[in-house]
Amino acid sequence: MKLMKTVLIVATLAASLSVAAQEATIRKNLGERISQLKKIDEITKSPMPGLYEIRVNGTEIFYTDAEGNFLIQGNLIDTKQRRNLTEERVDKLTAISFDSLPLKDAFTIVRGNGKRKLAVFGDPNCGYCKRFERDLEKVDNVTIHMFLYPILSADSNEKSRNIWCAKDKGKAWQDWMVRDQLPAVANCDTAAIARNVEMGRKYKISGTPTLVFADGSRVPGAIGAAEVEKHLTAAKN
Repeated sequence: MKLMKTVLIVATLAASLSVAAQEATIRKNLGERISQLKKIDEITKSPMPGLYEIRVNGTEIFYTDAEGNFLIQGNLIDTKQRRNLTEERVDKLTAISFDSLPLKDAFTIVRGNGKRKLAVFGDPNCGYCKRFERDLEKVDNVTIHMFLYPILSADSNEKSRNIWCAKDKGKAWQDWMVRDQLPAVANCDTAAIARNVEMGRKYKISGTPTLVFADGSRVPGAIGAAEVEKHLTAAKN
């Protein structure tokens, strides 16, 4: 029995050394050959035999062989289960814990009983955000936490300031986004908006609107009311 345990321990150590050696080889070869891959965050075996996942810059995914001689950029598809494994992996990496969101830096719009939760990062000069806001009016029983995220232009900052400093932030936002009524000029402490931009950079939010649901799932871009409903339902389950 002791001999079997010893053999098992030796085999485990050998396997660990082998994995470490493969990872070192991949890092060395890719780092020397491709300057953008000098710093690799993580190397793991992919579900496809012989293929390794390379993660860089937090959420960028590539694939390579055991020696780093070949590099693949694209989606890995599981044809049996009809799943986009790369997309699922990126979704997991970019998920944002809803409970960690600094809601004090957002304003809220409540519809119906407000039981369901949704966070939105939006720029007041974003045409897609305007379309999304008009569709979102069809969704009931939801609390929307709106994070002003002015990244499109200098004027985005000005409009965001006026909305944030308005007596009724939610009304000022909807008046502009849904009814094209410019917010009145206003001034106040806008440190929250600066923190939103900093947070968005941390989570690599590069476009608006970006939606975050209660389960941490994240959707980039404008989606219709029916899709919002699907995500709200999934987030509850």
